[in-house]
Amino acid sequence: MKEAKFIAKNKQRWSEIERKGPEYTDELASDFIELSDDLSYARTFYPGSPTEKYLNQLMARFQTRIYHYRSERKKGLLAFWKEDFPLLLFKERKTMLFVLLFFIVSVIVGWFSAGHEVSFVRFILGDVYVNRTLDNIAAGTPMGIYNSGEEWEMFWEITLNNIRVSFIAFVFGVFFSVGALWILFSNGVMLGAFQYFFYAQGLFLHSASSIWAHGTFEITSIVIAGGAGVIIGNSFLFPGTYTRIQSFKKGALKGIQIVVGLIPFFILAGGIESFITRYADSYPAVGFGCVSLSFIGVLGYFGLYPFLVNKRKHGKN
Repeated sequence: MKEAKFIAKNKQRWSEIERKGPEYTDELASDFIELSDDLSYARTFYPGSPTEKYLNQLMARFQTRIYHYRSERKKGLLAFWKEDFPLLLFKERKTMLFVLLFFIVSVIVGWFSAGHEVSFVRFILGDVYVNRTLDNIAAGTPMGIYNSGEEWEMFWEITLNNIRVSFIAFVFGVFFSVGALWILFSNGVMLGAFQYFFYAQGLFLHSASSIWAHGTFEITSIVIAGGAGVIIGNSFLFPGTYTRIQSFKKGALKGIQIVVGLIPFFILAGGIESFITRYADSYPAVGFGCVSLSFIGVLGYFGLYPFLVNKRKHGKN
């Protein structure tokens, strides 16, 4: 291959690698291997050329970046949630915003469908749940379903189920992103129908003080997990300057990091649902207080914090 053709084939990819900051640690290994192969090729066929010198310089910068990455790893596991995870969310913020808007539209669809078709709530939530909840409302304990089990047993069941749903949303992204979007759509419609059911019973605020105490972290995490699924699907559909396999590997690694990063928040949501939500009927002020703190936590960590971390490291948004 002539040198000009070699440059033309790889120039855009080299430029993209050169522009990346040190926060993109998930791509260091694959980029380093690809650059090593390119440098070996240039040394073999274009020794002493400007191309070889350029790739040598780029590799030297990569070695510095890898040393920085290893130094950062010595800070411990908490560094992942303190810096790496927020930076990854910042990098994928457009995808996350898209899936959030998509989920909100799904909730609206569920709400209006339940409002215009009486049987829709039973179709989505099931007769057993609806009948049991109606019995609880008649007994003066609308949220009684949340105190029907032993606390620790509920905690493990709820937490493991939420993690399972997040992994399903992520894995279904393999089906060209459509699978992940379907999981988000079905969960959004269910949430919309669920909230309309309590609205129709005149218990919207009462239910909100209970459900969103744990649901704020739970739903946010499921939406982000769906975003991870879209990332993996898009990495295959739109490989850019990489081969589809290379792009898919990068997308899969990002998605796995995002889903793993959500595990503490699913544990937190499971804890709130098991140990606090059960008292919503007796102490509604506790529920509203927990909802407020949960919204502040979600907006702070998932909304504002990634921008602050990026600005601190790079001085820009």
